Amino acid sequence: MSTRPSALPSRQRLLLSLGGLLALLLLWAAGIGLLGQDLAMARLFAPGQALPSLAHLIADNQLTLHTLVSLRRVAVGLFWALVFGIPLGLAIGLSKRLESATSGAFQFLRMVSPLSWMPIAVMLFGVGDAPIYFLLSFAAVWPIILNTSAGVRQLDARWLMLARSLSATRTEILWKIVIPGSLGHILTGLRLAIGIVWIILVPCEMLGVSSGLGYFILDTRDRLAYSELMAVIVLIGALGFTLDATAQRLHRRWGRGR
Repeated sequence: MSTRPSALPSRQRLLLSLGGLLALLLLWAAGIGLLGQDLAMARLFAPGQALPSLAHLIADNQLTLHTLVSLRRVAVGLFWALVFGIPLGLAIGLSKRLESATSGAFQFLRMVSPLSWMPIAVMLFGVGDAPIYFLLSFAAVWPIILNTSAGVRQLDARWLMLARSLSATRTEILWKIVIPGSLGHILTGLRLAIGIVWIILVPCEMLGVSSGLGYFILDTRDRLAYSELMAVIVLIGALGFTLDATAQRLHRRWGRGR
């Protein structure tokens, strides 16, 4: 007898999600209220200040360019992470020797914070988008490699034996069995990569660039526009939530049952 809980209806899930967001908003307001008793400046970060500022920034189109630039950087970083991560993950999953030869080095590199490479990235690529692309790709490639290789290893060996018995070529086995059978794990790696990239995007955009949400946070700090600073933080959370929800929807549609 299965003990797995049944899925909640979509409307109930939506109501619970909205309830959680409302609770977060109330906690935000309560925390600012407590801090505001001892620190008057804290009131500038309150929801009553930040949310109108966010609406004003959106209405005036002041955040459009910065948002599009940040999303472009995320897309480029994920693209290169997929280009390098999926083939490496497939190769590692299919070869025990390659897995043994690379596991130590990859685990070592994976545990180094991507932000630690910021000075080296600037020295190698200069100031601009190039070091940001490098840092985002470096951060995103590891979950893709690990999940892709795990997806290959969980394949039923009988599928591969059947394909070989039918004289399937290596290319046919790769495209007809290995990749479709690993797609759920690949999409899981992509979702994890999106979360990592979105987290480190803001500090990466403080590398001397003149656009992006991270740059806009520095700009609001320098202008002492604290309500706008908090508004951008809310926007970053909303965009990250949307990206993760999109990745989760892709996983539900293409990853299950493959």
